[in-house]
Amino acid sequence: MTIDTVENFLDVPIDYYVKVNMEGLEQIVDALGGIQVESTFAFSYEGSTFEEGTLTLTGEEALRYARMRKGDPKGDFGRQDRQKQVIAGIIDKGANLSSITKVDDILGALGTNVKTDMSFDEMKTVQANYKDARHNIEQFSISGSGQTIGGIWYLVVPEEERLAVSTRLKQHLEIK
Repeated sequence: MTIDTVENFLDVPIDYYVKVNMEGLEQIVDALGGIQVESTFAFSYEGSTFEEGTLTLTGEEALRYARMRKGDPKGDFGRQDRQKQVIAGIIDKGANLSSITKVDDILGALGTNVKTDMSFDEMKTVQANYKDARHNIEQFSISGSGQTIGGIWYLVVPEEERLAVSTRLKQHLEIK
């Protein structure tokens, strides 16, 4: 339903999905021997302290880093940014040849914590053809105003904002 919602809302196709169990993130990061992220500010959360700057995180620290929301000036959007940093850190570390010696641990952690609709052959094709694309990620944000409707918080997006993001995505994806 999420794919259908995004496709309909932005009028762009979603070819594949990858769903990561954030609780299993700890196992994935530990299987890789830790990851690096770039913290934009210092904070403490659930007994861990994170300084501003480049950090090397264990699995437990990565999960805590990715979960903090209330102390972030950007709230849930800041948490989403940190979650993306952790995922990018996993991808960067996983693309490193030194991770080859940890394949069994990595596959074990991935197998129970990651779901995708990609076949193994499609994953190999993406890895072979787009592994350097991880260094050239462009992020789009949708602006709107928060509103609680029926007890549920929604981001209400003006139509002109929705169309602007849809147009940018279509240009980026070269969709007519």
